[in-house]
Amino acid sequence: MAARRNPDNPAAQNPVKQHHERCRPVPHLYRMEGLTKIDDLGKPRVVIVGGGFAGLELAKALANAPVQVVLIDKQNYHAFQPLLYQVATAGLDEGDIVAPFRKILSEQKNFYFRLAEVMAVNPAEQVVETSIGRLRYDYLVLATGATSNFFGDAEMAKNSIAIKSVEDALELRNTVLSNFEQALQLGDREQLNSLLDFVIVGGGPTGVELAGALSELRKHVFPRDYRELDFKEMDIHLVQSGPVLLKGMSANASEQALESLKKFKVQVWLDARVKSYDGYTVTLSTGQKLITRTLIWAAGVTGAPIAGLDPACLLPSNRYCVDEYNRVLGYENVFAVGDIAAMAGPDYPDGHPMVAQPALQQGRLLGENIARLLARQPLRPFKYDDKGSMATIGRNHAVADIKLFGKEYHLQGFVAWLAWSAVHVISLVGFRNRIMVLLGWTWSYFSFDKGLRYIIGKTKSPLVSADMEEGKAIV
Repeated sequence: MAARRNPDNPAAQNPVKQHHERCRPVPHLYRMEGLTKIDDLGKPRVVIVGGGFAGLELAKALANAPVQVVLIDKQNYHAFQPLLYQVATAGLDEGDIVAPFRKILSEQKNFYFRLAEVMAVNPAEQVVETSIGRLRYDYLVLATGATSNFFGDAEMAKNSIAIKSVEDALELRNTVLSNFEQALQLGDREQLNSLLDFVIVGGGPTGVELAGALSELRKHVFPRDYRELDFKEMDIHLVQSGPVLLKGMSANASEQALESLKKFKVQVWLDARVKSYDGYTVTLSTGQKLITRTLIWAAGVTGAPIAGLDPACLLPSNRYCVDEYNRVLGYENVFAVGDIAAMAGPDYPDGHPMVAQPALQQGRLLGENIARLLARQPLRPFKYDDKGSMATIGRNHAVADIKLFGKEYHLQGFVAWLAWSAVHVISLVGFRNRIMVLLGWTWSYFSFDKGLRYIIGKTKSPLVSADMEEGKAIV
């Protein structure tokens, strides 16, 4: 059954009528070879690919709808991505920012989860090809999110660390700590600095927050752990291609962030791009060369599409072009929400910001609209309610642009830091996680300590004996 839209068909203007005419269940697909084993509830099946903010919110919104909800994800948990940098800098345990899907939605009777990777979509047969078999759908919702954008630089992708997953955050934490352990064995100054220095590429919230967190570790924590090292030699560089930090926030927020980072002795490079990085030398567009074995990439993201849909619906940003109901261009029963969806409009010609709030709001509304389709009611178009933006730079230092009741408020310093902390604790999934994060932050605040400094798992490019031989310390 084809799911493409025909623009010449008058019925194409009526999404409710189209749904009932074209998006009926396809019973014979249950008998297809290699079909994923899953119960048939005799209800329309909504398959959601991706359990990020948008996908999870959509699944919750469908709790009382007369549908079967099937969520597919490569992980069995939802991760709170805004706090991944805290895991990477030993401020939080990874278990405090993740929650298993089955636990989150354990009371939702129409919810099913499958741990799998979606390889492709077959819209003609209304099935998705997954690593565990084929799964039919009546509605398909793509909530695959975004991945790091290295702008075609394969060497950068190989040598840098990006923070888009829990695994990435743990790898960065392991790498930072391993660097210092290895530095204890070095006598050569340049080799030593290559392990102590860090370069962060990207002056958005992630880059700014990472720089601030590393500066706090340099001041309060690392000198106690590694007394043999001189942390005056530890340099933190933040490289931003544009003229300001926190692009998209107010000029006041950008200026305050820059001022705070300078106060924390972070070297900020504005109007500078990283031209190359070979794992040791960073070359900037200004001609400056920086030496580091750890470059953290926070410079951009791109959509994470799935094969099988018409390439015409995919934009250069790798985001799906969607209408005001989040339907993918050219399809009746295929939707996209969150970072992967680009809903162009007068206020957002390139689509909404790739942050949590648009994703949550789109997921919530699409759940309501699917219920409206089934009830033959008109759909509600999406309108983004921008509540503002926040970023923290470190202890008692943050900036916030808050929009309330038609007015915009600019906060900074301790008040903004409290607001940032409160919003993030409230936004976490699960009561346990909220309590654990609140307790952890309270302990860290009063003790000036971050106690999760253990190395478990993968590190990025550890030194080998050849690297250490020439300047090896005598022990």
